[in-house]
Amino acid sequence: MSLVKFLTSKVFFKQIALAIVALVVLCFIVLKWLNISTNHGEFVIVPDLKGKSLETVGIELKDLDLTLKIQDSANFNPKYPKYSVIEQKPAAGSQVKENRKIYLILNPSDYRKVEVPNILKFTFRQAKPQLEALGFKVGEITYKDAIGEGVMSMSYKGKPLKAGTKLPLTSKIDLVLGNGKL
Repeated sequence: MSLVKFLTSKVFFKQIALAIVALVVLCFIVLKWLNISTNHGEFVIVPDLKGKSLETVGIELKDLDLTLKIQDSANFNPKYPKYSVIEQKPAAGSQVKENRKIYLILNPSDYRKVEVPNILKFTFRQAKPQLEALGFKVGEITYKDAIGEGVMSMSYKGKPLKAGTKLPLTSKIDLVLGNGKL
């Protein structure tokens, strides 16, 4: 039998028709299975978690069949309690499928610690911007009789402070400056 005769025979057309019917039935079954297995059209609304403690968030997300994933702690924000949520993704009010991961950023327990720079013998005009650039605040300034007008010593909460000591951001550093008089 030649190829041309086979391609024009009834057997060939029956086989093509059976293959098309089988393909249509298979596609129909796969699409129905996908609708059922993916819960097509069913969503969970993400709650607003900002300011809530980690335990409360865990219970809330578990009730909604959502998964909690902590990304990182951000810079300390004094407006929120320690270890509470300060940011979430996806945002509150978003529609997501169940078992979706909700990424959280938590408020750390305190400001991160930064090393105090060596500003001894710097003028106040040089020392103040350097401290403020690192996130410190200049506290009480006292003057002492000395030839130079630079920073003579530093203190934190009344205790002497050395360069290289780590202090929390926004700490107030008191300075003793020379007044240029002897």
